Amino acid sequence: MSILYEKVLSKAFYAMDPELAHQCGLRGMGLIGNLAPLRWLMERGLSPEGAKPVNVFGLKFPNHVGLAAGFDKDGTGWRGAAALGFGHVEVGTVTRHAQAGNEKPRVWRYPQIKTIVNAYGFPNLGAEALRDRLKNQPGRGQRICPLGINIGKSKITPLEEAQEDYLFSFKLLAPYADYLVVNISSPNTPGLRALQDREPLIKLLRTLTAENKNTLGGPVPLLLKVAPDLNPAQLEDILSVVSETKFAGIIATNTTITRPHGTEGCETRGGLSGKPLLEKSLEVVRFLSKTSNGRIPIIGCGGITSALDAGRFMDEGACLVQVYSGLVFRGPGLAKEIAQGLSWRQRTWI
Repeated sequence: MSILYEKVLSKAFYAMDPELAHQCGLRGMGLIGNLAPLRWLMERGLSPEGAKPVNVFGLKFPNHVGLAAGFDKDGTGWRGAAALGFGHVEVGTVTRHAQAGNEKPRVWRYPQIKTIVNAYGFPNLGAEALRDRLKNQPGRGQRICPLGINIGKSKITPLEEAQEDYLFSFKLLAPYADYLVVNISSPNTPGLRALQDREPLIKLLRTLTAENKNTLGGPVPLLLKVAPDLNPAQLEDILSVVSETKFAGIIATNTTITRPHGTEGCETRGGLSGKPLLEKSLEVVRFLSKTSNGRIPIIGCGGITSALDAGRFMDEGACLVQVYSGLVFRGPGLAKEIAQGLSWRQRTWI
């Protein structure tokens, strides 16, 4: 399927405006998710062969490969994504207040170097709209794979009020999540990355950890998503705060504000993802895993376009991986390809 997509279907998508192409892909996922016979066919055709379930954060994942947040911001296509062979799907980033995001154009695609730059700024319908949608869909224990919900700060909310903003979204959405992610690392919301500093971060995470005890249906695993642009001292602070607040794990990484070698001609506004991010994200995962002695579970994300790339994250200490840009360039068969590739690697280790 990946070859068919890359040789034929991708050309149609590349001829479109990048944001329009994204919306078309998302609508396709929504169609699959809403039509039970079609969903059944996709599940049968794209279910990874030989993939074994993995237990992380107290959850059972059908395989190691997930769809990262950002593709399905409002939870309209997650059931279709699950049918494509993903072992987990993460929706969002969603904010307390509905917001349109940044001005267009805000997405730039560079197929020759498998790169995307986005300056979306968390466009979404808001936490209440996502809650209302998920109320009418399969809940915890009824899904074919875990559903993660990624929450962020509303653009109109002052940084000093960020804690209340996150807390509002958390209370609404945690009962519908298998795990919940706190996003403090997008470069497209002014000031957001300042929350990665130790003092505001520990205050925020402690508040959410305390509230999690009251979550309807029981507490959910809490994860923190970090940027690839942090220095070692900042990453050590992150590990310390995650440990102190008893967060379940870390997602590493979000997009980068740097322009790695070979991407100098890319749009300078926004965060860069895709193949050129791979080495930078691997470096962060390697540091986090070694510094924590593997005690904190890490989901590796950034630049994965093949099973080989995913395997490198696993070798550096990641327990799961996520893709987003890779799906744009490799097509809907990517999750199956990567999950089967990782399964083959596991068999060769035994």
